[in-house]
Amino acid sequence: MMASPTAPPPAQGGRLNVIALISGGKDSFFSLLHCLAHGHRVVALANLHPPETNEHEEAQQEEGGGAAEEEEEEDLNSFMYQTVGHQVIPLYAEATGIPLYRQPILGGATQGKDYSHFSTAVVSTEPQSESAAVQVEGDNNAKAKWVKDDDDETESMIPLLLAIKRAHPEANAICAGAILSTYQRTRVESVAVRLGLTPLAFLWKFPILPVPQHLAGGDVATTDAQLLDDMAAAGMEARIIKVASGGLDDSFLWTNVADRLGKERIARSMRRFGTASEKGAVIGEGGEFETLVLDGPRQLFRKRIMVEEKDRRVIREGGGCAWLSFRSAKLEDKEATVAASDEDKSEVGEIRIPDLLDARFVGVSEGLNKSASASAGGEEEARKLLALLSLDPQHSLSKQEGTFQLGLPQSLNDSKLQQWCFFGNASSSAGSSSTVETETSSLVSQIRQRLQQFNLPPSAILTSTILLRHMADFPAVNAIYGALFDSPNPPSRVCVACGDSLSAFTNNNGSISIAIYLTVHTGFTNKSKTDQRRQGLHVQSRSYWAPANIGPYSQAISIPLASLSSSSKPPNSTGGNHDDGNGGPKLVTIAGQIPLVPATMALPPAESEQQRQALNTQLALSLQHLWRIGLEVGVQWWTSAVAYFPAATTDSSFSMMPMSEKARLAYKTWQSAHEWSSKVASADEDSDGNSSYSDDDDKEDFNGPDLWDRKFNPRYMSFAVTSTDESSSEPKLPDWSVLSRENSKNKKKRTIPLFFAAQVAELPRSAGVEWHAHLGIAKAGPKCVTVLESFQANVSGDGTGEERVVEVHRAVVRSPAPTSDQDDDDDMDHDDDDKGIKNEASGRRPALLQTIMVERHMGGSSPLSSSLSSSSSWFTAVDELAWLSTRRLINQGRVEPENERGGPSVMVRYVDVGLSATAAALDGGSGGGGGGVPVAVVPCASLWDADGERLASVTIYQSVFE
Repeated sequence: MMASPTAPPPAQGGRLNVIALISGGKDSFFSLLHCLAHGHRVVALANLHPPETNEHEEAQQEEGGGAAEEEEEEDLNSFMYQTVGHQVIPLYAEATGIPLYRQPILGGATQGKDYSHFSTAVVSTEPQSESAAVQVEGDNNAKAKWVKDDDDETESMIPLLLAIKRAHPEANAICAGAILSTYQRTRVESVAVRLGLTPLAFLWKFPILPVPQHLAGGDVATTDAQLLDDMAAAGMEARIIKVASGGLDDSFLWTNVADRLGKERIARSMRRFGTASEKGAVIGEGGEFETLVLDGPRQLFRKRIMVEEKDRRVIREGGGCAWLSFRSAKLEDKEATVAASDEDKSEVGEIRIPDLLDARFVGVSEGLNKSASASAGGEEEARKLLALLSLDPQHSLSKQEGTFQLGLPQSLNDSKLQQWCFFGNASSSAGSSSTVETETSSLVSQIRQRLQQFNLPPSAILTSTILLRHMADFPAVNAIYGALFDSPNPPSRVCVACGDSLSAFTNNNGSISIAIYLTVHTGFTNKSKTDQRRQGLHVQSRSYWAPANIGPYSQAISIPLASLSSSSKPPNSTGGNHDDGNGGPKLVTIAGQIPLVPATMALPPAESEQQRQALNTQLALSLQHLWRIGLEVGVQWWTSAVAYFPAATTDSSFSMMPMSEKARLAYKTWQSAHEWSSKVASADEDSDGNSSYSDDDDKEDFNGPDLWDRKFNPRYMSFAVTSTDESSSEPKLPDWSVLSRENSKNKKKRTIPLFFAAQVAELPRSAGVEWHAHLGIAKAGPKCVTVLESFQANVSGDGTGEERVVEVHRAVVRSPAPTSDQDDDDDMDHDDDDKGIKNEASGRRPALLQTIMVERHMGGSSPLSSSLSSSSSWFTAVDELAWLSTRRLINQGRVEPENERGGPSVMVRYVDVGLSATAAALDGGSGGGGGGVPVAVVPCASLWDADGERLASVTIYQSVFE
């Protein structure tokens, strides 16, 4: 068996034995080179080819002689696999010295972009029959028996990879060249996860990653083309073998894209044709062209593939599509073609690894490292940050006039966004102590029963919060919890360990190991198919972009705000006129983000003498993950965020730093990320800090088209798409244009979304911080988000006479007014911005109100009662204040009996269990729940504000008006 090429020392995240999926194209081979650059070992090449391939022709190609029969050929035009140039593929085994395995493509495209991880195809681990062999160096390639003709073409990978795993049992990873194609990436991930392989996609989102400084601020074609420059620097030779319009005709065939002149010619032609501004067009991501790799660095290629001009035949399919068929190809020893002066470069190439932090978070990190430590000067700076809240301690609820008015809050029966809570049992049914496995199994069973009670599929769950007693229980919990989900894009998720604080959920001396909180959309009732209004992002591959989510949770889930309307029905429902809930702003939930290096899935290394810098790096890196995911799904604004810190970490330096200082550093990170701006970004904004927006923009538009878009997305069915400023503009976060002017005295001061810090027992992977944004707002038109002026109020704890100070923060997300109304709104001055919201009720267009009650610690200490579920009304006054502040926004012209309306629902309550008399944290207040406990509570070792001051509790409420 041929040996694999040597590799650099093992990567930080551990050396992997990789199966490289290759098509012959540039992307699959460049991804392979990145695997080698990270110290991984490539054990096999895997290729799928058209089923009509003539085996005798392939044998001749391997020998470097003979000519293929000149008969009419057709490219398979697969959405998943490149098949043009398949005649040359057998030569890669000898050219690289890596064994090559092949399998015919069976089936076609049967699903949409997101591929189910629970395919109907059966994955067999039994040895193949001899008649169902995968071709290895010329063996017969008869059809695999377990892949049916009507299966999705994705399933053709299964027998191929099973054969490779039998020949190379050490194989534990698979790499592919997906860059912007969700269609391709999700299919490779589906197969990889089912076969126990780690998916690697080092080129995923490569065009949006940091580029060399001299290219920063260039147009889309310039920054995208950096990938081609990187391929050239690596020593690759990749020739165009297929064009499909997009400004390219058959004269571009055989152009070397990994060459400066070839790259510039492609970009120039696409600019003239109007496609260069589409993300990924200049690198062929929308099917504009396909390539064949002939050579690369000697680290990978021992021999070079040669195809003489007489052996290349142009085939024209019409509609601007043309491709090359090859009569013959041969191998040449590289010693005969490489000059001595170029030999060293050809040996290893230059693989550019994108910088870990992009420009925004480089600036954030540098600002943290330069800032003063916890000194008098640092405390003064933090107090100035607190002033951004514009809070007047004397400002009471009675002074808040009801000038900003909505319609009526939905009744409890109409509410479609619910919070369900489930808690483990301290003891089993037999009276003995339960294990985390039995507790989790019981909770999963309860969740299934609740879903069945409401006639809902698991996809109705949008996001989950999992509280563990010990983070070491996570693997066991994850396996059982994951069995809930059998369709693509499971809920986003936040997971922290609360230690002994979870015992506060019991009424006896026992202790529980797990609690699960679910946010559920009760309008998504289609059990046979995921509601198309629910969109998700679930990237399971390692890349340079953001951490992979291997397991039952997505990076992000979004729903339209309009889907919360009581009149909104699924798109496929029958009946009278109704809104299908697909228009207007979207509400996005995003998974908690910890500071893993995406390419290695390990924490960044830290020097013991650089304690603070290590934390600063973790703060900036994890927040960058949140930002990148948000931008990918079109988030323009965060409503609020919490930074979790562990009470104990493996890094003792983190534990020694006071929580007050960690909270201040985290807020500075949050603030800097919002206030950062580049020269390019500033030029794109108007004098008010607003950026352009088009109602036609959607999250997929920012990615550019892939082959699936070209076939099924009307916007991209023609290559001649005229570029507009709106469609070509980069997404912005924050996008200040979505904010209406606040009821603030200082109109020029930019709003920073509310932030607080929570200390818990442990975080996943022993991370030093975990960021969680409570809600992202996407696809919002101008002035669709209003952050109301914050104020303080004094409340009393029932029966104690103790005065407590509570800050009230509110943000409203509203659907855009109809066109006729919007035109009128545009003529209003800023004092009338909020009046248009009075129209919300007329068309049943919902508005979402998020209210956050921040209770300050007033000194002293109230010991935690023995049980948070015991009877008390500690939070009743806080909940009543939330209800009163909500009533102020009700349109006074549409008063209905209060008992027909629902108050604000508690989505989550954070409680400092060491300070607050929180006996009623689970009993008191409004909000539906499950398991006999109505409110979701996160028990914290401590809570802190942006100033590093102690908080007693933070409660987040949501109300839907229409």
